[in-house]
Amino acid sequence: MSERPVNHARAAEHFLEDKPHLQFHDERLWDMRQKRDAQMHILPEWQELREEASRIKEHTLSRLPEYLEQFEENAKKNGIHVHWARDGAEHNRIVGEILKAHGAHNLIKSKSMVTEECDMRPYLEKQGVRVTETDLGERIQQLDDQLPSHIVVPAVHKLTSDVAKIFAKDYNTDPNIRDPHLLAEAQRQAARPVILGADSGMTGGNFVVAETGTFVVCTNEGNADLSATVPNLHIATIGIERLVPRMADLGVFVRLLSRSALGSPITQYTTHFRGPQKGGEMHVVLVDNGRSARLGMEDFWTSLKCIRCGACMNTCPVYRRSGGLSYGAVYSGPIGAIIDPTFNERKYSTLPYASTLNGSCTNVCPVKINIHEQLYKWRRVLVQHHEMPFVKREIMHMAGKLMGQPKLYRAAIKATEVSLSTMPRFVLYNWLNPWGRHRENPHPVKQTFNDWYRKNRKPGKEGTPEAKK
Repeated sequence: MSERPVNHARAAEHFLEDKPHLQFHDERLWDMRQKRDAQMHILPEWQELREEASRIKEHTLSRLPEYLEQFEENAKKNGIHVHWARDGAEHNRIVGEILKAHGAHNLIKSKSMVTEECDMRPYLEKQGVRVTETDLGERIQQLDDQLPSHIVVPAVHKLTSDVAKIFAKDYNTDPNIRDPHLLAEAQRQAARPVILGADSGMTGGNFVVAETGTFVVCTNEGNADLSATVPNLHIATIGIERLVPRMADLGVFVRLLSRSALGSPITQYTTHFRGPQKGGEMHVVLVDNGRSARLGMEDFWTSLKCIRCGACMNTCPVYRRSGGLSYGAVYSGPIGAIIDPTFNERKYSTLPYASTLNGSCTNVCPVKINIHEQLYKWRRVLVQHHEMPFVKREIMHMAGKLMGQPKLYRAAIKATEVSLSTMPRFVLYNWLNPWGRHRENPHPVKQTFNDWYRKNRKPGKEGTPEAKK
């Protein structure tokens, strides 16, 4: 795997140049944000639900080993085989061994970010296992050989015309179809024979209940239920942080999840899996893959509260205008920018800078993760670990010197005003001004705040330290 830092800015440039996709992406995500807000205003107890969800998650994470052992004990009583995976490689090996033991070569699976995180599909395909995504968005991305661009809606960056071309290539459908219903039907017709002929199925898990040894999968297409019940072998891959202690806690998160993600009151299917079906076999693989290490990070452990709703992505102005693929990682957007560096600090060192730190992500998070504060803290860590690009580091160093000297700073501001008004365009818009590649520089102001303050300050303040600066 390449260790070169992801060039988010360059990848975002290509997305910004594609106006139809950019406009659709921005409007679609903002529509989900507005629907989320509408649902929030319907529930007078919304903030209390967020507070309770945050409290439950923090309590669970503070006693994670205890609750994991409780889940394992109860799950085994229910007839579930429980496996532990330290990292992605061990997860893939475990899944491969389960499939091999059953002679399985045709795996159907529903949406699972953990399997994407572990890069499972390429591993299994090398073992001779055919892996088919049954979620519509994930299947589109699989056929197009792309990572999901969003946690909840993996192909949200694609237009109907894009999907039509992909399906025409793989399903021999009409490349000029523009009706989403017809495209969905094409996927249904292509998927059903594969589902009916599968010898193994896989799901993720939105929530794991320690008290009962059960797990819950929330979907809108019903494909997870088919993946779990049509084959006799069901494997569920779940991150260790998805635990809640009691069944009574589950209602808090179910009320928050779909409302935060899509602005709908509840998912179409909320399925509780308690054990294998008659004559079948069920395996749960609990995946660490860096989560225990993150739990020990004082500034970043609360990111483990995330319930993968994508609300922070839907509201983020940077994500909405740069597209999820520009992040070069399984997890994109604000939550990705604080999770990804825990996997590979160098490779994802640019992502915490893909933010305006406006705080909107924190405001919409259903479990109250302080996302924008963690983005800022990651920047400090990356500077301390010398992971900031040389040019950015030098520019920030000069900016620090400049802002640390008020008189010099004010002189520079006045010089900038003159430059913006008089200098030729080619001097202002060049490689030293990445801001100007996609937007106009602001018009110079006629009066700075400092000038206004000096002119309008109250009498009697002449001798204050502030007035002398």
